Amino acid sequence: MSRERQQQTITPRVALAAGDELGEGPVWRPADGELLRVDILRGLVHAWCPASGAERVLASFDGQVAAAVPCGDGSLVVAVDHDLVHVDRAGRRAMVASAERAKPENRFNDCRCDPQGRLWAGTMSKRRDPGAAALYRLDADRVLRCVVPGTTLSNGIGWSPDGATMYFIDSTTQRIDRFDFDGATGALSGRRPFALVEAADGMPDGLAVDAEGGVWVALFGGGAVRRYGPDGRCDAILELPVPHPTCPAFGGPGLATLYVTTTRHRLSQAERAGHPLAGAVFACEPGVRGLPATVSSVGSLAS
Repeated sequence: MSRERQQQTITPRVALAAGDELGEGPVWRPADGELLRVDILRGLVHAWCPASGAERVLASFDGQVAAAVPCGDGSLVVAVDHDLVHVDRAGRRAMVASAERAKPENRFNDCRCDPQGRLWAGTMSKRRDPGAAALYRLDADRVLRCVVPGTTLSNGIGWSPDGATMYFIDSTTQRIDRFDFDGATGALSGRRPFALVEAADGMPDGLAVDAEGGVWVALFGGGAVRRYGPDGRCDAILELPVPHPTCPAFGGPGLATLYVTTTRHRLSQAERAGHPLAGAVFACEPGVRGLPATVSSVGSLAS
């Protein structure tokens, strides 16, 4: 993002009037030209093709579906309550791993793959019990390992373009953190703050990293998505007409479009009437491209 575009304010358009109750986890699947997303409270995994406008439900579950991560063979790994479930293209399901089943008030939340294809899955406390959740990594031996214990509301996960830095949000800290990342082993070290968010500006939620190393963060309750440059300073703001954006993701031709999911959850009936676009998917072309989403190796592990 060039110097003359720093501190820019961006106005998005409505890409899809989805009406999601709790839209989350957007991810671009280039082979199908589709944006995947979940509606957590309705237990749905959606696929939407911007080129044709076609939308379909890829999977539905009885529980809360926090994320759907593409695998290299076109299948998905879906985070449902305490479980990671593999769903192949025919709809067949297989359990991959579980976490924190002894904590009924916890569930999985944001999930992403590192550049090597390992699945990272954070959990959250629905009661916001401090330190009751964690961030996990699924390794090639099919073992789900706790890597960052003592979190409360695990959210955004992403990697720098060179793969040497991992970004992570534990939302209740009001902070985006960064780690040194060892791609060969998946080990994290050197946790430190990358950017701080004042509580009055919203709670940091999901994130996406662009090809220039900028980190785009949804501010739940703040009605905006902010871009933080590699130096941790905010240089662009995407202002939304709804209060609760949840997660950004790059997609479309050349990964030039930034999509943002939103939610109607936690809005009163009067607030819903005042924000009729809450739950929509928004989009803009911010002038910087995204990074391709790494596909998970879980498909091969589950076969």
